[in-house]
Amino acid sequence: MNDDFCDNFVSTSKYNALTFPPKFLKEQFSKYANLFFLFTAFIQQIPGVSPTNQYTTIAPLAAVLLASAFKEVQEDLKRHQSDSELNARAAEVLSPSSRFERRKWKDLRVGDIVRVESDDFIPADLVLISSSEPEGLCYIETSNLDGETNLKIKQASPSTSSLTSPSHVMSLHGSLRSEQPNNSLYTYEGALDLISDAGVSRHLSLGPDQMLLRGAQLRNTPWIYGIVVFTGHETKLMRNATAAPIKRTAVEKQVNVHIIFLFGFLLALSVGSTIGASINTWFFSSQQWYLLQSNTFSAQAFVEDILTFIILYNNLIPISLIVTMEVVKFQQASLINSDLDMYYARTDTPALCRTSSLVEELGQIEFIFSDKTGTLTRNEMEFRCASIGGVAYAEVVDESRKECESNGEGGKESWRTFEDLRRLLGGNSASDDVPANTFDANLTSGVARTTMLKEREVVHEFMALLSVCHTVIPEVKDGKIHYQASSPDEAALVAGAELLGYQFHVRLFFPVPPSTPAAFVNGTDSHIAYAM
Repeated sequence: MNDDFCDNFVSTSKYNALTFPPKFLKEQFSKYANLFFLFTAFIQQIPGVSPTNQYTTIAPLAAVLLASAFKEVQEDLKRHQSDSELNARAAEVLSPSSRFERRKWKDLRVGDIVRVESDDFIPADLVLISSSEPEGLCYIETSNLDGETNLKIKQASPSTSSLTSPSHVMSLHGSLRSEQPNNSLYTYEGALDLISDAGVSRHLSLGPDQMLLRGAQLRNTPWIYGIVVFTGHETKLMRNATAAPIKRTAVEKQVNVHIIFLFGFLLALSVGSTIGASINTWFFSSQQWYLLQSNTFSAQAFVEDILTFIILYNNLIPISLIVTMEVVKFQQASLINSDLDMYYARTDTPALCRTSSLVEELGQIEFIFSDKTGTLTRNEMEFRCASIGGVAYAEVVDESRKECESNGEGGKESWRTFEDLRRLLGGNSASDDVPANTFDANLTSGVARTTMLKEREVVHEFMALLSVCHTVIPEVKDGKIHYQASSPDEAALVAGAELLGYQFHVRLFFPVPPSTPAAFVNGTDSHIAYAM
């Protein structure tokens, strides 16, 4: 079944046993220094041209290539190890006996029905069938795909959302027609043709809301069922993972330029030396008869003399420079991995240098293109102040503002604390442990009490809107509610409403009217549902 599709094995390594020699040699001989020493090693093999041993250059060059090959193999072995761990992860696949069996990711096939539990990663591109939530809802985090940490809502088709048990899922019969594999993360077109027990065919359209991409993480949802539609290198994640090009650092580019200059100087020096040797032969061969030199000019002899002088002067381009650069890069990568200043203790994440080829580029930033300051800062937001109906509320009011307000110099806006706001919403006077202030004293008269009721209504509406009108998704961890938002400021506003007694704790979708969202808020003394 579905054997025409590729398996779910993925590989992000740079080499394998067959591609290592050509890829490695192509990358190494794109460096002009290695190319020059290869040229020198070739001309040393010509009899009668080289004044040195024929292995004088090829042996050091082989040592340089072996050192570079050792470094590349060490780094690529880590990629292979990471790929092996990923492919060996276990997934729960529905068997013909209506039971879920554990199977390695690499053994998944198109058409398999998979169960994914909360906080697990999606093993392949799936079409959502149903979930533990009402109406087939689920929440996923796509930080591995697009870098966004906010939760996204996915919803199964209404025709399959009721299939919440293995026996019900096994009753699915039909075919799935899908678009061709592509790299678009936000689009999908497909159709599910279901055939009932009575032989009646039913057509279901599928879109991005039913697509769960490989690499995403299931959050805030106990479990989901999904049909594998794309596997391995046909998944949208792997379609976006292009082969890494050969990159050149600024140091390597500069070294290449210097080597071209030195080779030009070496060639000029060799030609000049050959011309001098020819002049010496023409004019002094008769006096130096004991050297048995011929005084006739030959183009072949002239070229051979140039090659001889190139071999003699080849030390002008130091082969040790290349070895030194490779060793320094490898050691610098090791130092980066063990650098405590680059260790993030909150998530227990050390620095990881995946390749040592570009370590000297670290920190050399010329331009920064940023859409907001949060890209460059920790972007931690806290709810500190709110202005409601001309009254400013803050956690702590400065003494200078209180003095200006008491002297009539505070302008139109007065300042109060969050504690005053809580008492206003609660409708209680000052408690024993909170000293009475001017705000409580002004509530004695009937007019002031009427004003207070109007103000309470305005504040209640403000807090209700603050706790409901957003795209935040609440997530319960260790008995506490954590808010997942598309931006930290949105999460800070909802957290601020919770601080003041309006806790947003669940978002549900009701079937009547179809897919009508509702938010449940714990108010100061009640549990309220708002239709959205």
